Amino acid sequence: MASALAWKNVSAGYGDTIVLEDVDLSVAPGESVSIIGRNGVGKTTLLVTAMGHTSMRKGDVLLGEQPITQMPVYQRALKGLGLVPQEREIFPSLSVRENLEIAARPGYWTEARIFDLFPRLRERLGNMGNQLSGGEQQMLSIARALLTNPEVLLMDEPTEGLAPVLVETLADVLGKLRDEGALTIILVEQNSRVALAFSPRTVVMDKGRIVYDGPSQPLRNDPERLSSLIGVSE
Repeated sequence: MASALAWKNVSAGYGDTIVLEDVDLSVAPGESVSIIGRNGVGKTTLLVTAMGHTSMRKGDVLLGEQPITQMPVYQRALKGLGLVPQEREIFPSLSVRENLEIAARPGYWTEARIFDLFPRLRERLGNMGNQLSGGEQQMLSIARALLTNPEVLLMDEPTEGLAPVLVETLADVLGKLRDEGALTIILVEQNSRVALAFSPRTVVMDKGRIVYDGPSQPLRNDPERLSSLIGVSE
């Protein structure tokens, strides 16, 4: 089966430090996959390696079967790879509208669809990025990525630091994006409950390697097994 995004025997890291070792992972078009694990095991590095922000030691990253390992970051984005970064990284001195407009490209995702997904952003269009709450900033970060109209969306811990009520709101949004079916979504999430509910397939990482790649349901139903894989329980 063709893949939307794949890591083929990838070892990568930062400078002389290797974080990912011999990673093989393939995600099909339209598939949603959750990636979980303790802090520092390489989940974020996996995503930013796909975007081109790490030093590749060996292996290849393929986007729609095309090798992109040598591509600069901006070309990967133009080819259909989108990222919601862990730190949100919105532009604090630009308004919400300007943050959205700067990323927009033609396609399925329009401002109207974004406002259906995040009505709060319509109300905050004139506010600067640094005037938003943490939850609103996360909404804006996701909205900005969607407006690039990617084929593959990488999401790095979108619920981090949010109040429980906002976590539930965002989980609903993630479900809507998944159910659209057009996007390939790879979700890195520290909250294993959210991650396991989001996708039928879960990948568990430990020490830069994949230690589980399979159905989410067995991990939902067996907290002890989940704990043994990731070293923590929720």
